[in-house]
Amino acid sequence: MSYQTEILNTGRFQTFYCEAGQENKEVIVFLHGSGPGANSVSNWQHILPELAKTYHVIAPDMYGFGNTKHPEIHPKSFWEWTQHRVDQLLELLDKKNIDQFSLVGNSMGGYVSLNVVMHSPERVKKVLLMGSAGGETPPTPEIVRMVGFYKNPTYENLRNLTTWFVYDPSTIQDSLEDILKIRYETIQREDIRHSYLQNMFPMPGEGPIPPNALRQMKQPFLLLHGFNDRFVPKESSINLIEHLPNAELRLFTQCGHWLQIEKREDFIKAARDFF
Repeated sequence: MSYQTEILNTGRFQTFYCEAGQENKEVIVFLHGSGPGANSVSNWQHILPELAKTYHVIAPDMYGFGNTKHPEIHPKSFWEWTQHRVDQLLELLDKKNIDQFSLVGNSMGGYVSLNVVMHSPERVKKVLLMGSAGGETPPTPEIVRMVGFYKNPTYENLRNLTTWFVYDPSTIQDSLEDILKIRYETIQREDIRHSYLQNMFPMPGEGPIPPNALRQMKQPFLLLHGFNDRFVPKESSINLIEHLPNAELRLFTQCGHWLQIEKREDFIKAARDFF
């Protein structure tokens, strides 16, 4: 089973999304991260067909990324971007008559997932976070290079940045080439470059989710994190689990930021067991 792609106009947003397994009852929404050229396809193309055998899976391009229509007037802060992405997701699911759902959030997608739970806790059943932002961690040199990518957006720099996402690039060479091709084509677009440069990333103090908000999230959480992640260090998930009342954390050795690619089979098994 593969997946189909569509663009749905919900009024405020025209959202591109991948979808499969519509015959299944339980809905899981997959939210991608925020690297240069990030989108639903490059993040989830090797995961959706497997989980669609059991679940109704949906993976949108978040507002400001990919083939979702980009804003003409950009949000003025990272928090405002995040609120738009929460609204975008809920409007997409409303349009598709989906009331309750579970979430899988990678990196920035994990941060958006946590904000969806804050906004509409009654709609979210379970949450799987993978290399998730939202915990208290200082920025690493790798994340600084990622944020400043468009200061020198060459193919070679994209290749370097992409290989830093994983612990051992040689183990996923075929997947890496596919991702590079998709992402390099994407970053050439002016609308994507412009969105990336407009208040897309958190200023100091904007990144962590308040502990009091985390304590009120009663849903079951599963946190997966690469032990060697240099973009969102494992300390982010360790910080989150200190406050989430119903959560489990699993760390994977010899694994960087792209656990769903580096440890694909482990990720699929963990997701199936959890959901």
